[in-house]
Amino acid sequence: MKSGVFGILKARFLLNDDAVKNWRFIVFIILLAILMIANTQRYEQKVFEIAKLNNEVKELRSEFVDRRSELMKLKMESTISNKMLEKQIFPSTVPPVKIEVEKEEEKSFFKRIWQ
Repeated sequence: MKSGVFGILKARFLLNDDAVKNWRFIVFIILLAILMIANTQRYEQKVFEIAKLNNEVKELRSEFVDRRSELMKLKMESTISNKMLEKQIFPSTVPPVKIEVEKEEEKSFFKRIWQ
C-alpha cells in the first residue's frame, strides 16, 4: 500500500514501460477539461448577453409606454383647442353635418324599378 501511494506521488506510472497508455489518458482528460472550460465560458457570455438584452427590452417598453401616454395627451381635444387658440383659431359652434352623395347609377336603377 505504501509503495503504491509513493509510486503515484513520484509519478512512476508516467515513466514505466506502459506509460504511453497513461499519457494518452492524461492528454484526453486535459482536452476534456479544456472543452468544459470553454463551454462554461460561452455559457456565461450568453447569460450576460441575455441579461443585457432583457434590460434593454424593459427600457424600450417603458419608453414606449411614455411615448404612448404623451401621444394620447396630445390627441386630446382640449390640448388641440389650446394649441389652436394660440393661432387665433377657435372651435366651431355649429355641429358638423353629414353630406350624402348618391351616384348616378343608383338613381337610374331606382328610376327603372319605380317606373
